[in-house]
Amino acid sequence: MSTIHFFDANKHSSGSMGNLEKTINLQHLLDIPLASRDPKWVADFLDNIDECNLQLAEPEVAVANDSFAYMNAHTVDAEKNFRAFVIRNELDTILANGFGLVINAHKDQPDWIFSHGDLLNLKLNNEFYTDDSAFSEHGKDFVLPKDESVLVGQPSEDILPTQSRMHIRSFLEYTGISNGKVMLIARNYENEELMTQDLIFNITPKMFATQNAYVQVMNTISWFLPRHYSIAGVDELSVESGFEQI
Repeated sequence: MSTIHFFDANKHSSGSMGNLEKTINLQHLLDIPLASRDPKWVADFLDNIDECNLQLAEPEVAVANDSFAYMNAHTVDAEKNFRAFVIRNELDTILANGFGLVINAHKDQPDWIFSHGDLLNLKLNNEFYTDDSAFSEHGKDFVLPKDESVLVGQPSEDILPTQSRMHIRSFLEYTGISNGKVMLIARNYENEELMTQDLIFNITPKMFATQNAYVQVMNTISWFLPRHYSIAGVDELSVESGFEQI
């Protein structure tokens, strides 16, 4: 990782202690070798990491190899004095700054890496990852037939908070897209069991020099959003209405 700027823990951190039981549980979990960490280990880790005591490392905020900025936290040494960093207590600050979070980056392989969207999902849905939702399945090609009846509108604050819009808008402006727009579409909206939804952006491959550049932009947008969200790019001129500024 390389330093992006200093996160002043004394200024921003509440310093309040986390859950001692979860802190001890986490220490035991991290004693388990990487090769032995099964789905139950993952579930136990996620159940404990949000409220346990961590400590900010040096540098406190860094840019990783994926070019995203992460807060850099590590597990605590019970024999040393430390200023507690608790994810739940610091969540609003992390989200406001557009960061992700890495746990024990000093190891050969970090114990965990949370994207910004993972942390946003914790804020919105009280869990890092959501398995069941109304969003479409990932990996399917997005096609919007002209004769298909869909419901279009703007995503609510519970789906795309104003702060998230700001982060995505700033990123798009950085890449040269000054007129980024978004809408939420719902298909089969008359049947609650069949209804699916997607976040649609007015971003298409023809706006970029290469397909890879387009993919990178869409991947970055995804990094800012919960992993279960399905997103797609659609030519603004192909849709009668629904798009609004991000």
